Amino acid sequence: MDSLHWLLPKFTVPTWLDGLIAVIICLVGWLIQRFIIKKIIHRVVLFLKDRQRNFQANVLAQFSKAIGYAFMTTVIVLSLSYLIKVPLFTHPSTKNFVLSIMVFFAFKGIYDVLNFYTKQPFELTSEEDQNVLLPFFLRIGKVLIMIFAMFTIASFWDFNLNGFLTGIGLTGVAIAFGIRDTLAHVFGGMSVALDNPFQIGDWIATEDQKIEGTIEDINLRSTLIQTGDKGLVYVPNSYLVNRPLYNLSKREKRKCEQFLYIAAANNEEDIRSALTAIHKEIYLHAKTEKDMIHVFIDEFHHDSYRVLVRFFVATNDTAVMLEVRQDILFAIRQIMEELSITLASHPEEESLRNKK
Repeated sequence: MDSLHWLLPKFTVPTWLDGLIAVIICLVGWLIQRFIIKKIIHRVVLFLKDRQRNFQANVLAQFSKAIGYAFMTTVIVLSLSYLIKVPLFTHPSTKNFVLSIMVFFAFKGIYDVLNFYTKQPFELTSEEDQNVLLPFFLRIGKVLIMIFAMFTIASFWDFNLNGFLTGIGLTGVAIAFGIRDTLAHVFGGMSVALDNPFQIGDWIATEDQKIEGTIEDINLRSTLIQTGDKGLVYVPNSYLVNRPLYNLSKREKRKCEQFLYIAAANNEEDIRSALTAIHKEIYLHAKTEKDMIHVFIDEFHHDSYRVLVRFFVATNDTAVMLEVRQDILFAIRQIMEELSITLASHPEEESLRNKK
């Protein structure tokens, strides 16, 4: 009691009736928050979603917890004010504390919104307008909100911000020398973001084929890639910046290339007819590109010709590409059988057999 009199000189010792009324105020406040405010917010969120206002609905839904906490804090402060007969909202000894709590909940609501969109960044954009910079900005925004909240609350208590900022500046210089590698990865991440070579969900591969998989997440230091064997690899951003990258998801067509080895003893006219027939089969297939089809002899060996069969399929789906390639291979076999073309072994395989 003496401590409270020191903090609040006009403090009045509460009676049992005052305590009971204070508890009733808290209970009524909790019931209002639980069964009225929460339900109103939920209905407004559904109303906004029905009107296709998803952004406003998501913001309100993420703010709901902060609104509930702020309301209950107000109820508790109000009940305490009644209990001790001191207006805590305006009293010089407590108003900064109450105001700090309210500001904290306001910034928490903003933080919750940013955290929601950090986990689902493309809720803010359409699928056609995805921007890999968005996750970076959202994560930086979360940090800035926390810093701004801290400075705002500190200003209520007359905290010396100039000295604090000067100390942070000197400390930051010292830390920067100790985390050069980490900073390289961070700036590498910014380079990846600015160049925008890939987005979350894209299938990429490095030129040396050491890294190949689907982008799962992009953060300030590294990029999370799911490889073909379903493993997750955290790749430092500086590694990706310093290597050529293939964005395989951006391909509009796939190349199919096959080599056939034909015995040199075959009649030249039959070989030319076979190559023409193969070219025609590829051209007539519904899913092949018509502007680039190569079916030619490109190498001559001791007892065989090597035939290059190259064409493109108008798809980025591997299964579709393989299906078309299978159709063409069956057609090639039929053509070879109809024209009685004798196939030859691969020269390297033949050489190995002779050595054995």
